[in-house]
Parts: sequence; structure tokens; C-alpha cells
Amino acid sequence: MAAVGASRPLQLTLALLKPDAVAHPLVLEAVHETILSNRFLIVRAKELRCGREQSRRFYREHAGRFFYQRLVEFMARYPSCGSSVGGRARGDVDVSDGEMRGPMWAYILAHEDAVPLWRALMGPTKVFRARNCVPDSIRGAYGLTDTRNTTHGSDSAASASREISFFFPEFNEQLWYQQEEPRLRRGPVHYDPTQRVHCLPPGEGTGMT
Repeated sequence: MAAVGASRPLQLTLALLKPDAVAHPLVLEAVHETILSNRFLIVRAKELRCGREQSRRFYREHAGRFFYQRLVEFMARYPSCGSSVGGRARGDVDVSDGEMRGPMWAYILAHEDAVPLWRALMGPTKVFRARNCVPDSIRGAYGLTDTRNTTHGSDSAASASREISFFFPEFNEQLWYQQEEPRLRRGPVHYDPTQRVHCLPPGEGTGMT
């Protein structure tokens, strides 16, 4: 167990571990450990696959930019290699529409400064710049190209709310702030490595979504 003891309300952000990271279990675990070592609370986590239409909707703010279609295709069609991630088989690639989709991990992260801290840990979007300017950042260490750059993070609190609702439609942010946030902030909290999330000690849960 660990005490959080934050002096300010916790901020939420969305973190995506992209298919290029999930395709390599050692990279996936290294990024996950970065999240934990920087004292984020993992509020929710799920493995998922994006189809082309879902990727288009998620990145619609970039529609018309030169990299938009390349990014959509990458997120929707990155091949899977059939190894295991987080104890789950990755051989069951979704090919329902005739296309292979590599899995991703989506996290809801909480921290007093969740948005700026996660973006600082990721490093610049452009991998060349990340490698040269912030080589110890996630993208500096593991990014391959400006598209295959390991991670995504919300760029503002408003974007975080929108992106969280996109990937976690069952999550009620307002209710979380009312019921879970005060208890998580006070601590202690327990990390469940099987579910890859932090939670309240047994008997302290709220039973909410």
C-alpha cells in the first residue's frame, strides 16, 4: 500500500500506449513502470483495439493535416505478433473487417499535475527531437517515427475529459470526483498488478463505475 497525500485535487489525463509499444512487451512494461515510479495513480486501464472509423473519430481534430491519414491507418492496422501482454493472449487479433489491428493500452491517470507531467514524461511528438533534446523521455527512448512514437497524452484538462469519455464511456468523471478522488487523495491506496490499477483497500471501495 502507498499513501498519496496530495495537497490539491487530483487531475485526470488519458494515456495511450500505442500499438508499436504494446508489440514489444519490454517496452510496454518499461512505460508502465515509468507511470508507477512517477507516482501516478492508475484509475482505470484496459486493453483495446481501434478500427479505422474509431481512429478517425479520435483524431478528427487533425483531419486535413498531412499526417492524419497515416496516423489513422497506423492505429487501425498495426500488426500483432501473437505474444502475451499483461498475461493476455495477443494472438486473437481482430480481423472482422479483413484488417489486422494491434492492441493498445488505455489508462486513466490521476496526479496533482497529471496532464503536464505525463506530457513531459512522453517528450516531444517528433521522435528526432525527443532523441536529441530529451533522450530519457519515453519517446526519446522508445519512439520509432513521428507516428510510431509509443504514447499519446491529453494536452489539456478539457481534452482529457473528452478523450477519457471516448475510450472509457462507462466512466463517470463527475461521480469519480465526488466519491473516489477524496479517498484516493488521502490514501492509503493499493496497487493491483493483475488489473494494473490502483484501488482503495478492501472494505473502502465505492462500488461505482
